[in-house]
Amino acid sequence: MTPKEVLQFSKEKNARMVDFKFLDFVGIWQHFSTPVSELNEEIFEEGLGFDGSSIRGWQPIHASDMLVVPDPATAVLDPFMEVPTLSLICNIVDPITKEDYSRDPRNIARKSEAYLKSTGIGDTAYFGPEPEFFIFDDIKYDQSAQHGYYFIDSIEGVWNTGRDECPNLGYKPRHKEGYFPVAPTDSQQDIRTEMCLVMEQVGIQIEKQHHEVATAGQAEIDMRFDSLVKMGDKLMWYKYIIKNVAWKHNKTVTFMPKPIFGDNGSGMHTHQSIWKGGKPLFAGNKYGGMSDLAMYYIGGILKHARALNAFCNPGTNSYRRLVPGFEAPINLAYSSRNRSASIRIPMYSPSPKSKRIEVRFPDPSCNGYLAFAAMLMAGLDGIQNKINPGEPLDKDIYGLSPEELSKVPSAAGSLEEALNALRDDHEFLLKGDVFTQDVIDTWVEYKIDKEVNPVKLRPVPYEFALYFDC
Repeated sequence: MTPKEVLQFSKEKNARMVDFKFLDFVGIWQHFSTPVSELNEEIFEEGLGFDGSSIRGWQPIHASDMLVVPDPATAVLDPFMEVPTLSLICNIVDPITKEDYSRDPRNIARKSEAYLKSTGIGDTAYFGPEPEFFIFDDIKYDQSAQHGYYFIDSIEGVWNTGRDECPNLGYKPRHKEGYFPVAPTDSQQDIRTEMCLVMEQVGIQIEKQHHEVATAGQAEIDMRFDSLVKMGDKLMWYKYIIKNVAWKHNKTVTFMPKPIFGDNGSGMHTHQSIWKGGKPLFAGNKYGGMSDLAMYYIGGILKHARALNAFCNPGTNSYRRLVPGFEAPINLAYSSRNRSASIRIPMYSPSPKSKRIEVRFPDPSCNGYLAFAAMLMAGLDGIQNKINPGEPLDKDIYGLSPEELSKVPSAAGSLEEALNALRDDHEFLLKGDVFTQDVIDTWVEYKIDKEVNPVKLRPVPYEFALYFDC
């Protein structure tokens, strides 16, 4: 839409409020609203002011003034507000220089798309993430000087088979058996369907939905692929809609990678490919039906994977999922069909348009704009430098001998390891001024100060079981 068309759209929908949404540095949507009478075409050029010092990872207090500039192409009606509310996703602009703000994740994603075009390699990068999540019935957590705990509950939780539920009707998925039983074992078909239908209201094309492997309401809803920035926008709507539909049903959703001990965590397998002039560039006669360009792209992802972990697996909890010896794809290898490799070449269709890679180590706690942009930049670096990904690994990685496994590199084992890798390996991200040195430094410093060190300082409950009687 153009600004003029947005104004007409708001009239047709009888919108009474306008909601301006933007992403903080870490990855959570922020917003403020105005009456629709305040909306005019000039806002799409001049923006609206706000305090950037109150947003995580952004401006210092002495330089706090920032502008939100709405993108007219993102206009939709918010599906949850009681009063008809027009929603606009915004870019962040410096009010003095009028330049796009370097720490705005959406701006970084936009720059990565522009950089792709500038290289001449392609003109469109398509991304198709598959975020997994848990739908819980109750969550309690607290941490203080003399106590710390979390408590999760779900009507589906296998731990509730013996609970007095007046009556307890059973049909609770056992650990690792949530993929794909029908109702009544799968009790959340209707709520997932409602999530799908609401997503369609805001223009997200849904391919499928299903229960996932874990007990206690693990789920997945798959969106059709789209270009990088558009998919970043859709991922934000995805999280917003899923959380709000769950809330409506007195349930709660988490995208934490590993909220439950002893069962599968939540990943975000991310399909990606590059096109030019409407033609796919990943199809060819190499391994798995891929092109040389696609193989080099894989080489770039594998080379920079540990640095990519800092954006694709951005929390300390991410590494409760990425643990050696279990099902998570920590081993940096590629294969066709083999889901134990960190990069898989899907073999569902022989069509050149279907040729893509699936990067399996990201998780849904990530900031999609940053994760997608970082993976694209790694892949482009692989293409530009013709990085050979090595031989494919078509064996079951978890069945390899220790000698064979020692030759397969691994993803980072902790957030601190990933951040150290990013410190040492980020030149590929700086090309085209997509990521800046300030963005890299700020990300590392924020994560160390606000997440890594605070977690280090606090005992966890299981340590008492291990060490109290020492």
